[in-house]
Amino acid sequence: MTVTGVVLDLDGVIVDSEHLWEEGWVACCARRGATWTGEDTAACQGMSPPEWARYIAEKLSALAGAGNPGVPAGADDPGVPADADTIQDECVDHVIAAIDAGHAPLLDGAGDLITQVSALAPLALASSAARRVIDAVLSHHEIADRFKATVSSEEVPRGKPSPDVYAEAVRRIGVLDGDGIAVEDSSNGIRAAHAAGLSVVAIPNPVYPPKADALALADHVAADHGDALDYLLTRLR
Repeated sequence: MTVTGVVLDLDGVIVDSEHLWEEGWVACCARRGATWTGEDTAACQGMSPPEWARYIAEKLSALAGAGNPGVPAGADDPGVPADADTIQDECVDHVIAAIDAGHAPLLDGAGDLITQVSALAPLALASSAARRVIDAVLSHHEIADRFKATVSSEEVPRGKPSPDVYAEAVRRIGVLDGDGIAVEDSSNGIRAAHAAGLSVVAIPNPVYPPKADALALADHVAADHGDALDYLLTRLR
């Protein structure tokens, strides 16, 4: 098979940033007297920004309706939860501030992977992150020129695990059916790329490891970025 393009995820593949989203969600809820759980994080991973913002707004609204006892002193009134747009802005602002402060470093080997792959094939990015976050990461690390196209899931109808963000990315770089490869780290990302008809290289996130059923969809499970690059180079050459 001739590979006509490669698509990368952002959080957990290019930069170490998955935890920044969780920090933002935790803080957003804490300001309103609510507790964010690991189950909430798992539910939201892969969602588009509008989707996870609605999830948080509904969670806060449900707690408000139940009275939400034990609200800490100084917390916002949980009886008047913020709307989804306000929640989204708060959490995105948190992540961008962390990026600007240098708290979203390139993962080991990610820079080399981007440089070498982009020299051999059109490279795109398909991310659940907000557009503002994508642009902040690419600018901060000076890698924007390596990508022929970048797509945020907020720019398509549905977030991961739906294939929309990957389908749009491959459309923009002209990947033919069955001729593209995606690199992913999460369950919903792997599912989304596979559903879009892409071969998938998985680099399992050690903190948020993909589920076994999702990992089974990958064509190659890499030990690290160097292993992923070796596999990609074999396919591209």
